[in-house]
Amino acid sequence: MLETEPKTDYYQAISLLGDTLYAPSVNDKLQAQFVEKQQAYMQDSSDLDKLIWYGRFTAYTGDYKGALQIYSEGLKQFPNNSRLLRHRGHRNISIRKFDRAIADLQRAVNSILDQENSLEDDGMPNAQGIRLTTKHGNIYYHLGLAHYLKGNYEQALFAYNKCLELSQNNDGLISATHWIVLSLKALGRDAEIAAYLEPISEDLEVIENASYRDACLYYKGVKSLQELYNPQAEINSSNTALKYGLARWSYLNEQQEEAMMILEDILDGDDWASFGYIAAEADLARMQ
Repeated sequence: MLETEPKTDYYQAISLLGDTLYAPSVNDKLQAQFVEKQQAYMQDSSDLDKLIWYGRFTAYTGDYKGALQIYSEGLKQFPNNSRLLRHRGHRNISIRKFDRAIADLQRAVNSILDQENSLEDDGMPNAQGIRLTTKHGNIYYHLGLAHYLKGNYEQALFAYNKCLELSQNNDGLISATHWIVLSLKALGRDAEIAAYLEPISEDLEVIENASYRDACLYYKGVKSLQELYNPQAEINSSNTALKYGLARWSYLNEQQEEAMMILEDILDGDDWASFGYIAAEADLARMQ
């Protein structure tokens, strides 16, 4: 049985640019939630759901190494469990271990081939309390991201098209489309992009993914960089996701000066575990 405490005093990862990355401080509410999940697990360490929630909230405190340890121990008890592999894959992305993430997430894909898909509970629910993602969709989403971060755009495209097939709402449509379009652009397959962007409009209602919708509207030419880029925006995963989309599209359209400005802006922030931040870091590392 594992017992961990949130760790903020030692490094969690080394960035792709060689920087040491530390866990953020933990607020009282999150600390209390973590303790609740930890105690539930300690009372019954044989319960898969309690183990997963313990791991998830360990990660929410910024202790990704601790979460990875929890999932790895869990996989000894529940070998090849797709949920544990998905979460371990996600946190291997967080600490920049993309090959490990791909291995875990591909194992997860292989394990769900004969399983029925279902909605997945959100760790940090939206204001409406509506579940937006599925267990299978989350596996493919993170697999696509790990490939994208490695520059494996064909593999990323395959995974995100699977996400598109599995999406059950506009949020899923938009998040998958964002990564599909960037992958197609990187591959030079511009002629295929318009068809993916066709359903995306300014009045398309979303619950969580407004940043991806705005990014897609930029790719579509409906919104401009001047409208969307705000260097003073609050640092959070949604704003960083939008900034990354703006930077990447600008770079791929030979607007290098604007792209570099935004990429550097992203890395000046402290949300180093967000997907937009990691993608910006990966792009800059490849440019060196």
